[in-house]
Amino acid sequence: MEPATKTETLDIEGMTCASCAAFVEKSLSRTPGVQRALVNFATEKATVDYVPTQASPATLKEAVINAGYGVAERAPDTSAAERSAEIDRQKALAYQKLKRRFWVAVGLVVVIMPLSMLMLWPAMMQRVNVQWLNYTLLLLTLPVLLYSGREFYVSAWNGFKHRAANMDTLIAVGTGAAFLYSLAATVVPGFFTSRGIMPEVYYDTTATIIALILLGKVMELRAKTQTSAAMRSLIGLQAKTARVVRPDGAEVDVPIEQVQLGDVVVVRPGEKVATDGEITDGQSSIDEAMLTGESLPVEKKAGDPVFGATLNKTGSFRFRVTKVGADTMLSQIVKLVEDAQGSRAPIQRLADKVSAIFVPTVVVIAILTFVIWFDLAPAGTRLPLALVNFVAVLIIACPCALGLATPTAIMVSTGKGAEHGVLVRNAEALEKAYQVNTVLLDKTGTITKGEPAVTDFWTLPGQEASQLLPVVAAVERQSEHPLAEAVVRHADAQGAASLTATGFRAVEGKGAAATVNGQVVLIGNRRLLADEGVSLSPTLITQAEQLLSQAKTVLYIAVAGQAVGLVGVADTVRDTSAAAIKKLQALGIEVVMMTGDNPETAAQVAGQVGITRYFAEVLPQDKAGKVKELQAEGRTVAMVGDGINDAPALAQADIGLAIGSGTDVAMEAAGITLMRSDLNGVVTAIELSRQTIRTIKQNLFFAFVYNTLGIPVAAGLLYPFFGILLSPMLAAGAMALSSVSVLTNSLRLRSFDNH
Repeated sequence: MEPATKTETLDIEGMTCASCAAFVEKSLSRTPGVQRALVNFATEKATVDYVPTQASPATLKEAVINAGYGVAERAPDTSAAERSAEIDRQKALAYQKLKRRFWVAVGLVVVIMPLSMLMLWPAMMQRVNVQWLNYTLLLLTLPVLLYSGREFYVSAWNGFKHRAANMDTLIAVGTGAAFLYSLAATVVPGFFTSRGIMPEVYYDTTATIIALILLGKVMELRAKTQTSAAMRSLIGLQAKTARVVRPDGAEVDVPIEQVQLGDVVVVRPGEKVATDGEITDGQSSIDEAMLTGESLPVEKKAGDPVFGATLNKTGSFRFRVTKVGADTMLSQIVKLVEDAQGSRAPIQRLADKVSAIFVPTVVVIAILTFVIWFDLAPAGTRLPLALVNFVAVLIIACPCALGLATPTAIMVSTGKGAEHGVLVRNAEALEKAYQVNTVLLDKTGTITKGEPAVTDFWTLPGQEASQLLPVVAAVERQSEHPLAEAVVRHADAQGAASLTATGFRAVEGKGAAATVNGQVVLIGNRRLLADEGVSLSPTLITQAEQLLSQAKTVLYIAVAGQAVGLVGVADTVRDTSAAAIKKLQALGIEVVMMTGDNPETAAQVAGQVGITRYFAEVLPQDKAGKVKELQAEGRTVAMVGDGINDAPALAQADIGLAIGSGTDVAMEAAGITLMRSDLNGVVTAIELSRQTIRTIKQNLFFAFVYNTLGIPVAAGLLYPFFGILLSPMLAAGAMALSSVSVLTNSLRLRSFDNH
């Protein structure tokens, strides 16, 4: 028997590019007991599956540290929301520190560049001592290296100690080579002049490259912060305080952290619900858009659940706390989004493989560039030209854009999905949804509301429906049968008068009887009336047959021994189902329905919503088989369901979508959970996945093309034909902009709206 595994999420510190992530992942994967390790550069998280008897969080942390990186400490028993907020705070501090480093570099470059320009003016150089000018530039450049660029060199050195190379290796080697050459030209210029080489200095190149790379880092970090905007907005919705009722009846405002299970909390109009619970007293309409994406408020009464961070609109009520902290719906959503953002889409594998070997390959190309230029260039300029092109290749080849292409798009889209009530379990589910060409819908609870509702209230001529409905409702109010509840809901919706029934008795399998206004009232099936000796008129029988032909359940009404009317009850189609199915078909997706009902009922419901293909009389244990049947036709199937008996089919499908009003078992088996109880969530999920994958493909294309074209140009490929060489400073600017362009493209997903 395989030992059970646990999953640990680590917040990694010190990663600067995709190569770093690959190295940390390799180090974790080699740790004894680790089954799988995934490291996401964009989210700076490692997700590790390990065997507890062979590994522990301490050994995982040690593996990361041994790789030359750090692990941020996580406080125990903190919710996903609190943990995410703390990480955001740490990132904000890092952002401020990075900006200080950048502005110091900029301030010095502003001085270094004009001084370096003096060397281009022979008339000015006759008045300036070149040696003293070089020493001045050296002193101005040192703070740029030692303060602004320090982390590049420390990171590169750590990588070197662990026989690894990353983006910082390229920056450190490139700027370091330019600086050391300039230092030698400053301190021992005679060494170069004696060999016919002009001792040029590149302090401006070194300082400007570091400043430009830091600019890119600042823009990149700012953009990465924006990719988590949806997550932060969710966390920001959490109430800060709650008005708790003490045992003596006093109402006290306490911090949300002090609210305990079983507390009774008061919520007034316009206030946020503090945490999850169940209403004990009062009623109101509550805006649950932050959970479901549904703009219309939901009516709540005693016994109904409420969720933290939702907004109370009209009435006031009290509720008993059932969940706090990490167990609340909001925390669960934040954690699900956080896990999805840390996961890896299959489309990312190519970029990861390229990134893992990219930096060593670039170093080899840069060395070859140096050797070729040193061999082929004129004697007086061979060393400067070889050095400049060597540095340009190293600087332009940063693989950051490759590493950011997929995870940044996943971060934005999963957060955006949560805003629309679409919770994506992982990036693989998002990618699979993109490939779907067939959606299989379970009828009950998915296309339909999943509960009986009165569709017809018919009376014989001479009977007033407005007078008969209160009489029927009086009997049904005392019954607990689902059909009776449907009749009561219908009466309440019609504003029927409230009457009192006495002598109630339930007749098992047939219906109920009671006395209302001194008359015996029967409501139930045909057998109930037959047993009570009530005959049916031909008109009533004809009407009943018509309702039965429409797959409706018929309840017969008799008053004082006379049959007077019928009630038609059915599981009604959701108001949004037909429109949502039409949208799916417009996306080129075939929609298929599956139900346990007979073919006549299935045909009637399918016709209402515009479905042409359906499976009828499907037993619960056969649902997964129908998914396989469609897959055998070469279809990529998305299964949508809400019940326990849907779980095997959800798991069998290429991608399962669970309606949020369904069971935990169904949602556990699904790759995507729809918080709203209608099919528009399916449309949202598929459109979001298509837009996300398009964005990822664009990002990967730009990143691959950028590096494919940039490195040869930096190496001097255009020089023999057009006399063009790429300045290392331009290379640094282009490198910085490549990452920012990928991030900016991903951020376009923030404008996603399926309405």
